Order: sequence, then structure tokens, then C-alpha cells
Amino acid sequence: MTATYTFDVFSSLDGYGTAGGDWTGYWGKQGPELLDHRLALYSEPARMVFGANTYRVFAKMVASGGENSEVRDPWVTRMRNTPTTVVSTTLKEPLDWPNATVASGDAVDVVARLKEKSEVPLRSHGSLSMNRALMAAGLVDRVRVTLFPVITGKTGLNPIFEGGADFDLELIESRTLDGRIQELTYRPHLHA
Repeated sequence: MTATYTFDVFSSLDGYGTAGGDWTGYWGKQGPELLDHRLALYSEPARMVFGANTYRVFAKMVASGGENSEVRDPWVTRMRNTPTTVVSTTLKEPLDWPNATVASGDAVDVVARLKEKSEVPLRSHGSLSMNRALMAAGLVDRVRVTLFPVITGKTGLNPIFEGGADFDLELIESRTLDGRIQELTYRPHLHA
């Protein structure tokens, strides 16, 4: 049996994963329904998969976050405590992340092996360039985009799908959270 792989990403309406300027995490739009939903998602058994750059950003963010910071939201803590594979040719164990191991090599090869061996679903939050490569290789089963009601045309950072392949998307689930945030889950198919 092959484990499913979900690429999970937060996005502005114009397709950026983050923004500079005076935007805060979640673009300041998070509400209790989103936070409860994220906590429920991360309550399910899974294995996280991060690229080295995303791991470094998350580890630094968690280390610098104060007690009332968004990086201390319960779902983030739960994600951090989920067994994790970090794909990297430069990082070495031990990592400053509970239950994390380093898998050296090409992400496509590493994730293909994980999909064959894992007894739980695989998921990745962020890791944009890694997940674009995994999508192109046909290894991503679901793309879950949490769409925040903002346009960050001047301050947008990290265009999510820039430089990626073309895909047709089959909508398999959608929901509205806090009356303003859309969570859209798609099954991607490489556009021929």
C-alpha cells in the first residue's frame, strides 16, 4: 500500500506563501475556527516531510517565538511533535526538532521510498521548491491550499507555484473557516 502525500500550504489570493511589510503570520486573518481545524488536522497520525530550507525557517521561528506568539499555536506544537523527515544533503542529526530524522538525497527518491514504506499518510507544510518537484514527479496526491483573504502584490514573498509545471486540479473538498478563509483540497494531474 502506498501512503498518500499531501502538500499543505497557506496562500494569499495572489499566490504568495508569505509577505513582508507589516503583515503578521496568517496575514492577521486567523480565527478560532481555523485554529481548531488545523489542530484537528494535525491530530491524525502522519509523518511530516520538510525540505532543509523550510526546516531551518520553522526551527528558527519556533526558537524565537514568545509564549503568546503564533508559532506557539497548539496546531504548530502538534505539527512540531509529529514524526518528521527532513530531506537534506547538508543537515546532520540531531536536529532541534523532536522526532525528526534527516534523509539525504534527492527529494523525489526520498519521498518515493517514504510513500512505499510509511504506514501513515505523509504531509508537508511549505517546502515550496521541494513540493513543486514532487508534484512534477507525480508523487503529490493532494494539494491543500488555505487561502487567506489578502492580496500582497507589493509585499508578497515566496510565490508558491512559480517555476512549477502546469496542472489540472480536481477539487475534492472545500470549506470556509471563520467566514473568510477558504480551504481547498485538490487532486493534481499533470497537464498534458
